Amino acid sequence: MRSLVHVLTALAVIGLAFWAYRENYRTQEALARADTLQSDIATARQRLRMLNAEWAYLNRPDRLAALVEMNYDRLGLMPLQPHQFGRIDQVAYPQTKPDFTITNPVDVMSDGGRP
Repeated sequence: MRSLVHVLTALAVIGLAFWAYRENYRTQEALARADTLQSDIATARQRLRMLNAEWAYLNRPDRLAALVEMNYDRLGLMPLQPHQFGRIDQVAYPQTKPDFTITNPVDVMSDGGRP
């Protein structure tokens, strides 16, 4: 009888040890996944902060006004003041100019303006 109690006690101890080892392993895996997720979340938040900072820089009214003034001739944009728009998609484009120009207005009016 005594040996049966020892065997059952030994089996119970082995079973509890196996259960504790398995739970410890599962806990370590869960903690590793949580650390990975926290790292991914921190990286995503940092990227979001960088994108927000870049967007704020790109959408500044004074920067947009400077770009419009700098590219006035090349893009044919009208000069704007920062109070005229709030975002880049609100920049107004000028009316198209005619393809011809009067080179010498004196030649047109050479007859003194008489018909």
